[in-house]
Amino acid sequence: MQLAKEIVSQINSSLVSKPEAAVLQLPEKVLQFGTGVLLRGLPDYYIDQANKAGLFNGHIVVVKSTNGGDTDAYAKQDGLYTHCLKGIEGGKLVEAYIINASISRVLTAATEWQQVLDCAVNPVMEIIISNTTEAGLVLHPGDRITGTPPVSFPGKLLAFLHHRYTFFNGAAHKGMVILPTELLSGNGDILKRIMLQLAKENELDESFLQWLDTANHFCNTLVDRIVPGRLSAIEQKNTEALLGYSDELMIMSEPYGLWAIESASQQVKEKLSFAGLSNGCIVTNDIHVFRELKLRLLNATHTFVCGLALQTGFATVKEAMDNEAFYLSVARLMQEEIIPCILSETISAGAADDFAASVLDRFCNPYIEHNWVSITLNYTQKMQLRCVPLILAYYRQAKSIPRQMAELFASFLLFMKSSKKEDGSYHADFKGRELLLQDTSAAYFYNCWSENSTAVQLVGTVLGNINLWGEDLGKLPGFAEAVAVHLLILANQTGQEFIKKAGTAVEGIG
Repeated sequence: MQLAKEIVSQINSSLVSKPEAAVLQLPEKVLQFGTGVLLRGLPDYYIDQANKAGLFNGHIVVVKSTNGGDTDAYAKQDGLYTHCLKGIEGGKLVEAYIINASISRVLTAATEWQQVLDCAVNPVMEIIISNTTEAGLVLHPGDRITGTPPVSFPGKLLAFLHHRYTFFNGAAHKGMVILPTELLSGNGDILKRIMLQLAKENELDESFLQWLDTANHFCNTLVDRIVPGRLSAIEQKNTEALLGYSDELMIMSEPYGLWAIESASQQVKEKLSFAGLSNGCIVTNDIHVFRELKLRLLNATHTFVCGLALQTGFATVKEAMDNEAFYLSVARLMQEEIIPCILSETISAGAADDFAASVLDRFCNPYIEHNWVSITLNYTQKMQLRCVPLILAYYRQAKSIPRQMAELFASFLLFMKSSKKEDGSYHADFKGRELLLQDTSAAYFYNCWSENSTAVQLVGTVLGNINLWGEDLGKLPGFAEAVAVHLLILANQTGQEFIKKAGTAVEGIG
């Protein structure tokens, strides 16, 4: 049998969490632009959980903006889908299966635009969620709200809000809480600026611009959950057999989740009543603390260690973390060198330790195949934005060499050693395995390796590149020497040997 409202009561498996009949009849309170798995695996998850707890009591109308794919499965399954949560939490293996009943229907913007606009006149519609990728949060010059539909996401949103403004005669209490989840810092602020500019280009009246600016709440948000999406064919078949029904919309995610929403408005907090049920969904005056924890302990750790992982022969994060020496080196990097750099009035040692523990759990997830190669995309830029600020912070605080960061910077330099192909591309060679360098600085590092005959010269050239790092890293006491020593060691050892000896090679330097 296929998942749908009419068969929910017939599902006998005790493994799956099912919605009560009342949850299937809730009013529509949310308009969501996007059908992607991140939205279904994170915001829609928290709304579903709140509905089942009797806290939010509202359904989501999903707007499909792209032309690819169809919405037949949503119609056949009444918007229901199974969410499989699999991974490690608190050091323990977690598997859970939840029938998510948060979505009432899916509308295709290209063919059902009037029905989307009709949602604007729903008096209990209060919230808009979006994830249109970073490319969606851009101004599209010439986009008109009279289009059917407008071309861009901001154009569609502006048309929706203008229709609502007109219908409710500009009532201030009919403004919306707007939650963009695109992966851009200050995403709410960015969207609001675009909207105000687009409203002026559409020559909308001043009273509407005032309503747009003051009656609507554009909130900055931060989302964090790995949602690979659809299961493999064999996993899908096995899970359907386990649960006793078929589901074309089934998705999988890790257990960890974070949806941090920035707002000081009590009105916003009341409307977002789904927040607070879980520690993972939070409305707070300032999301900086969550952004900093994620950027430094999750993203920077990934960036620091990925070159060494590949040089050691590990293809996936999980494979690397199964190696005890590698696991301990990652844990030591976070505890000894990263956490001391990020503690502040807003980030406590306890919060940092808890987040670091969750990162280790996530890295060890046996159900997610996270390839190290994917982390090396724009490796230099990631090193610049995520890791170099930590190196500088460590020097300011400890006044000494961050030994593990120096080791890992050396592994980054070795990773960027490449050969140039006839087509102009650059490839790194790891024991006969070629990896394409997808990095705008690949040519620079190719030239550095070609023009500098010794490790000391190479390190000095790279660290002294102010245009690359923002300042001369060669002036950091002992850092260049430490990096050069580790570069020589790593070039002449296997990654496994290097990991085991990490932390001892430059004893006494500085």
